[in-house]
Amino acid sequence: MESDVGSRSSAPLRIVVAKPGLDGHDRGAKVVARALRDAGMEVIYTGLHQTPEQIVATALAEDADAIGLSVLSGAHMTLFARVIGLLKEANAEDIVVFGGGIIPNADREALADMGVAEVFTPGATMTEIVSWVRANVGTARRA
Repeated sequence: MESDVGSRSSAPLRIVVAKPGLDGHDRGAKVVARALRDAGMEVIYTGLHQTPEQIVATALAEDADAIGLSVLSGAHMTLFARVIGLLKEANAEDIVVFGGGIIPNADREALADMGVAEVFTPGATMTEIVSWVRANVGTARRA
């Protein structure tokens, strides 16, 4: 019988794409989810109005390599912090958190300090996002 050791390294990246909070605008999240899927990644889109608890539970259940959050509501500091905190509580800090949306440049440093790996703002191309995910996701979990 073959061992599972190392088999994860050849599997496609698994990315949870989520819309936390009350924001009902999900077109951008769906476009990113499709671009990641078309690039060969396994994408789990959670849908609208997800709580941080639901998002982290999905990421854990799906053995995700990353969580991509789309936040347009202005609640990014609170929502990202809660997701990062829940991952720490679950000893799952190797799951990369990145996001995008209407996020002021002034908040990007604070988000990075709390553990958000990257923030994409309006104007980011799908090529840029896919390239970043390929270069920055999975290395911690596959090492």
